[in-house]
Amino acid sequence: MTITALAAPTIADYEASVDLASLLVRTTQDDALSVPAETLRLSCKCAHCTRARFDGRFPEAFPGIAITEIGDLGYGLNIAFSDGHNRGIYPKTYLLSLAGR
Repeated sequence: MTITALAAPTIADYEASVDLASLLVRTTQDDALSVPAETLRLSCKCAHCTRARFDGRFPEAFPGIAITEIGDLGYGLNIAFSDGHNRGIYPKTYLLSLAGR
């Protein structure tokens, strides 16, 4: 009897799209996924964004937002945006959920 372990997919590779409007992700199961930069910016869970939401100061949209930098922290990605925000750390499982996985 062969036992096959089912491993949850995780992020194997990533890059910003050519127009910087999306994060392109390839999973360990070879799925190609895309998460719009605006979705990422709206989904930031850093303390600054959490406080802005609590205070009612968080924008409802970020039209034209672009990804300017991506840092790999191992368990997640630190993504910087064209509005200057660079505090968000997106765990890889969270990124997959934003991509609908």
